[in-house]
Amino acid sequence: MDLITPGFGLIFWQTVIFLALVFVLSKYAWKPMLNAVKERESSIEESLAAAEKAKEEMSKLQSDNEKLLDEARLERDKIIKEALATANNIKDEAKTAASKISGKMIEDAKLAINNEKQAALTEMKNQVASLSLEIAERLLRQNLDDQPKQSQLVDQYLNDLNIN
Repeated sequence: MDLITPGFGLIFWQTVIFLALVFVLSKYAWKPMLNAVKERESSIEESLAAAEKAKEEMSKLQSDNEKLLDEARLERDKIIKEALATANNIKDEAKTAASKISGKMIEDAKLAINNEKQAALTEMKNQVASLSLEIAERLLRQNLDDQPKQSQLVDQYLNDLNIN
């Protein structure tokens, strides 16, 4: 059993070396490792805080974007309504102007027709008067004493007129 149980000197020196190792490690290794762990922990906390802040900013930007989109939609609807109103006004004005122009054209056409009608009536009256004068002239040239001859001459002229 001597081999299984260590001696007092071995335990003493192992304890001294262990304590020296713990002292050296605590002085030179654990402080830097703990500092590195603390720095890593603080950087992770800062990253989490930055991520949370970015998330809040993104949600804020998203709500701002929604507001801007709503405003843009309202503005678009307003512009479309104004454009439709303007188009309807222009269309109504064009209809009014077209009806005025067509009315003016109809009045001008009626006036031109009346003028042409008057000119045609005047021309017809002139032709009737001319024919009447011609007939009267021919009758006067003929011997007015002979009644049957006059009747025959008037009938002949009337037949000539019906032919023309």
